[in-house]
Amino acid sequence: MSVAPNTPAASRPFNFALGFGVPTLLMVALLVGEPSNLDFALSHLFYQPGVGFVGRHSWLLEDVLHDRIKQGVIALGVLAIAGFVLSLLPTRLAQWRRPLGYLVLALGLSTSIVTPFKALTGVHCPWSLVEFGGAETFTPLLSERAPTLKPGRCWPGGHASAGFSLLALFFVLRDRRPRAARLALAVALGLGIVLSVGRSGDAGRAFLLAQPMDVAVRLDDLPGLLPAGAVSSDTGRAAAARGRTRGLVTRVWP
Repeated sequence: MSVAPNTPAASRPFNFALGFGVPTLLMVALLVGEPSNLDFALSHLFYQPGVGFVGRHSWLLEDVLHDRIKQGVIALGVLAIAGFVLSLLPTRLAQWRRPLGYLVLALGLSTSIVTPFKALTGVHCPWSLVEFGGAETFTPLLSERAPTLKPGRCWPGGHASAGFSLLALFFVLRDRRPRAARLALAVALGLGIVLSVGRSGDAGRAFLLAQPMDVAVRLDDLPGLLPAGAVSSDTGRAAAARGRTRGLVTRVWP
């Protein structure tokens, strides 16, 4: 019996209730609970009066977590675009055209919404607030902003969002390489959390409000861009038809 190992099978159906319900409940809980007081308590752990935030000039936080990780995510996006372009040509990447297209779309949209949201929310970073030596007045996320000549640009957190945007890799690999997909999920969540903590250490972000909300936004956003079943369902149905007519057995890569 012949096997066509490189032909992706159809993805499992996408559970919209789970994919959108859980992130929505998480966002509602964060908004209703208003974790600002706990955010301030955590920020004070990194703040020394007269000195500032302990991680503001840290090589690890500023050079590695702030710059290098962001550059790595950008490089991944460039590679995804290059792979998608090559998949349009008669190359071995042709079978990955739809997954690569999904990856480019997911990475692009999930990161490009950050800047408009920053302008819309006007949330100030901890280092700008009076409580931490700044000049701005704190207001909760959904409250009317206090009068200011310089609106904040601190939510959603850009670097943590870059880490969480890698959740797209999980949906790309979920039905082709389940083990790699689980690894990608762990890396994306771990990187997002590490970047969240790092930005809290140098006062770039308030951890509890911004970063779990980022996770919820990413979980709600990425599957919605293109449901997991749409990534390879057409290809899978065509492969199944070929298998029936030719007597081939098609399956997902082990």
